[in-house]
Amino acid sequence: MKSQIVEQLGQADILLPSFIADALAANDCIKVRMSALQAAAHRAFQPDHPASDLQVECRAAGIAPAAIAALIDGAHTVGEGRIVAPNLAKLMKDILDDVAAMIRAVKAGDPPAGETMSARLSAIQTSGLLEASNEIEASRIAKLTGVTEDDSDSLHRLVMDLHKVLNRLAAGCAEEIVAGAHVFGLRPDDHQSVESFMRGLEETRELKFDHPGLDTMATRSGDRLLIQNDIGTTDAHVVVITVKDDAVTVTYTDVHRARAKFFVGLFEEFPAQWSGLDRHSADGLSDDGNFYLVTGQYQAATAKERDAFLSATGAALVFLIDWNKARKLLRNWVAKNDAVGILGWAARQRVGHRAFLELGGGELIGAAVRNAAPTRIGFGERLDQALGRDAAVDFLKTTLRASTDGLSAGRSVRLVRDQIEADLVRHLERVDSALLAIVVRQAGLAHDIAAALVHHVAALQAGRPADGKLLAARAGRIEQKADRIAIEARNEVTRLNADPTVEQLIDRIEEAIDELEQAAFIASLVPPGLAPELLLALAELCKVALSGAEAAASGMAAATDVPEGRRADAEDALATVVRLIEAEHAADSCERNVTARVFAGGFDLAISLSVLELARAIERATDRLAGFGHLLRRHVMTNLSA
Repeated sequence: MKSQIVEQLGQADILLPSFIADALAANDCIKVRMSALQAAAHRAFQPDHPASDLQVECRAAGIAPAAIAALIDGAHTVGEGRIVAPNLAKLMKDILDDVAAMIRAVKAGDPPAGETMSARLSAIQTSGLLEASNEIEASRIAKLTGVTEDDSDSLHRLVMDLHKVLNRLAAGCAEEIVAGAHVFGLRPDDHQSVESFMRGLEETRELKFDHPGLDTMATRSGDRLLIQNDIGTTDAHVVVITVKDDAVTVTYTDVHRARAKFFVGLFEEFPAQWSGLDRHSADGLSDDGNFYLVTGQYQAATAKERDAFLSATGAALVFLIDWNKARKLLRNWVAKNDAVGILGWAARQRVGHRAFLELGGGELIGAAVRNAAPTRIGFGERLDQALGRDAAVDFLKTTLRASTDGLSAGRSVRLVRDQIEADLVRHLERVDSALLAIVVRQAGLAHDIAAALVHHVAALQAGRPADGKLLAARAGRIEQKADRIAIEARNEVTRLNADPTVEQLIDRIEEAIDELEQAAFIASLVPPGLAPELLLALAELCKVALSGAEAAASGMAAATDVPEGRRADAEDALATVVRLIEAEHAADSCERNVTARVFAGGFDLAISLSVLELARAIERATDRLAGFGHLLRRHVMTNLSA
């Protein structure tokens, strides 16, 4: 148990069982060390006699036998009534430490008795009996290890009296196991609260995998039940829970402020009142001795609500183990807040992050990037820059879940890595699909201009008013919008190092829009009163261009779903290519028909030139759409082969 930090929190009551255990062990050690003192004196004054062998006693008390043997064998006299022995000064210090451990336990369980024992030890120290030196008088050894018949005090008598008090205290701290927790001196009605806490702990304990921690101790202190858990291995990382009737108080300490805030955030569904994060200092805790303390108070209306909060507290602890390590690794790939958000999601979903760390952590993601996207994601580049924020967060969540599921099921690391790499490929394909969606949007803009041309010519055919300036202005706005979209799309292609075919598709559709916008401008200049045969030929050509734009948009939309493995979408996209080529051939025929009618009709120069230029601009647009179709076929076939 992390007794130093628990004492710092003013919760020493829960330490009594461990203090008693340590004190009883110290009592055993003192016996061996006093025997070693006597054996050293015997060896020094009677070197011809065989030395005492305390190996069995040493091992039983947890003392290294070699050091004691060296002390006894090396003892010799240095004058009348004095001996010298190697490591004798350390032995004297160890004896003093053992007595101090016994007094500490007595103070925790019976403060008045503890103060009395402490005063007796101070008196013995003042007399010089416990002076630490490699040289000692035989008479001092006798006083240390013997018990006088009169009422005078001695170290041996003090140890005996301490042992009696410790035995009495130990009888009131008999240990039992409740749902996996080590408990001492509980009342029958305490068991339900301990079991509730342990139920939550056991629900998530397996998510720590091979990491140590989560040992729980509970004891009764007056009118309060105390539950303590060490969490992980960090010295100042503990939680102490106090239960009094249906009120629960959680005292949590951490060397990481961010993790303490994260812990509090795990209890949003409970109306607990949490203190601020106070900074404290204690020698020997963390690198600088600083830690943060937060206290939460939850007043339950019923025992059921109390037990639900205790269970939630137990379940939350596993998600704190190595939390800061996981956060640092994740923020190499996404923003800091998103890294914390991912860990919060992992806790709520009971996924955790320990499996991710055990399987390699950052190297797990790095390997996926190297294998699945060596040319798409540069060294040191964050995933949210390559995939976009939402996709990057989703991929990392999937990585944590795949790691936990794989390690829990005993799958090979290779298999888990393959799953993560496959998911990264899917996210990259979705990025490509997002870029293709931009192309679909551009094709829609081409369709808008083509449709406007169709309506304009139809109005002229029907003798309705047709505002050419309005047509040209609208087409100009659409073309400018398409240019802005194309620039942004090209930047994304460059940033993401996407398939170069995507940029070529963007170029072809932009060129088609430019030609259609030019056609709209020329249409606005055509003199009124065109011959019906010319309007009919132009109407047929405009309809062909409109059908080509529709085919480009629908084919591109189908192509965005090809990476998902939808065969029907691949077939639709390839069928569109045929339609675009057919539209280009039909436009050639229509454009020649217009040319033939112009040369055969004897029209004036303005009409002839405007009609010819209009037809040629529309035909050039269908040429660009046909080129778009060939690129679309290449893109689809590449995805199918992959």
